[in-house]
Amino acid sequence: MSLRIRYLFRSGHPATMPAVPKTKPGPTLRAQWLGQQLRALRESAGMTLKQAGEYLQRDGSMVSRFETAEYPIRRGDVLALLDLYGVSEERTRDGLIRLSEDVWRKGWWDAYANTVDRRYIDLLWLDARAERLRTYGAMLVPGLLQTREYAGTLIRNMATADTPEVQIGKMIELRMTRQQMLGGDAPISFAAVVDESVLRRVIGGSEVLRGQLTKLLEVTERPNVEVRVLPLRRGAHAGLDGSFWLYEMPDPYPDVTYVDTLAGALYVEEDAAVDRFRQAYDQLSAMALGGEESAALIAAAEKEL
Repeated sequence: MSLRIRYLFRSGHPATMPAVPKTKPGPTLRAQWLGQQLRALRESAGMTLKQAGEYLQRDGSMVSRFETAEYPIRRGDVLALLDLYGVSEERTRDGLIRLSEDVWRKGWWDAYANTVDRRYIDLLWLDARAERLRTYGAMLVPGLLQTREYAGTLIRNMATADTPEVQIGKMIELRMTRQQMLGGDAPISFAAVVDESVLRRVIGGSEVLRGQLTKLLEVTERPNVEVRVLPLRRGAHAGLDGSFWLYEMPDPYPDVTYVDTLAGALYVEEDAAVDRFRQAYDQLSAMALGGEESAALIAAAEKEL
């Protein structure tokens, strides 16, 4: 069973979030997924909010809050609603129950909830659930491959003048901790296409960039990591609109594309839109150099520094 959810979810940029959010944090991505699926099941069953509420011995407005993720629903209520809506297919039930457990489950990322916008934590949760992750880096080395010095330069550049030093430090720590998904006993399958200009953009000075290029060469030796370079000579290509991350998820989660913009982070889940990003990545990968050629180009750029 695969959830088919069609909406865009925005969050503020993690580098500019205050240490203590000024407004109440919005619902998590996983809570929204579950709520929308429950609403679709209720409507398919031809039931009203009032009827569902009476079955749960709650007010219909509470069921509405469950569906909008204003209030996360508990596992027992999910089971009851699945029975009420006549959902008997085992795979569907198991998927939604697992998702309801994820709504309440804590992860290492929750320790950073007061450092960045809570909604950015959804990205880290996606990291933990994804089966495969692919990204195109148009301007910068992707965060999962950055050195501490390279990441620190970027985070300081994007922080506001009044961002506390301790918060900047936590942001850097978060980015470094996130990279653990590339190692361990069950590392994620990760592939990146980076524009050749990324190898030439002197972020943090020559020494910082040299260290970053050295790390790129090192990570390409991992069996689960692929880094390919898109040469400037290729001209027009499918990634001219900018960088993106493509999360390939297991059931019951839909595939997600994550795009970072000046207006904030954008999560794209509509099937056709995600397919466009998937096709774009495939085109970029086809135009990029092979593994050995990419490594040679990275090494050459490193020597030039």
